Amino acid sequence: MRRTIPWVICAFILMAFPVLAAEKVDLVRVHKAERLLELIGDGKVLRSYSIALSGDPVGHKHQEGDQRTPEGRYMLDWRNPNSIAHRSIHISYPNANDLAAAKARNIDAGGMIMIHGQPNGFGWWGRLLQLVDWTDGCIAVTDSDMDEIWAMAADGTPIEIKQ
Repeated sequence: MRRTIPWVICAFILMAFPVLAAEKVDLVRVHKAERLLELIGDGKVLRSYSIALSGDPVGHKHQEGDQRTPEGRYMLDWRNPNSIAHRSIHISYPNANDLAAAKARNIDAGGMIMIHGQPNGFGWWGRLLQLVDWTDGCIAVTDSDMDEIWAMAADGTPIEIKQ
């Protein structure tokens, strides 16, 4: 009996807190038109979340201030636990192609594109804020969704952003 109690407790914890089950995320996929972010592992959707984007989300980001979220394949390359929103994970935009295209047009490609939660202090508005596009090119989720993404998607995970 003594040996089964710890296993029962562990099983209960993993059922109550599925993030702790350590499912491996090998791709984050964003469907801008559907306002959907998916965590993919072994070719299967492990989790999906509603997202909010920016004021002009249609099309690829070309320059600083264009209110667009980039499209293409990037990496989640670093994270900020103390951002102005509830946690943030940086997307590796701009890449070499984005920089070359911006340089050819003599413009600034922009940067600091993140997946993040709600503005600090406004997490209770989360579900309501997700009904409108309010970021400056980032991908916003609720704070509880951000906690799951933070736990499941490691730095170095590829992110594929599609219209």
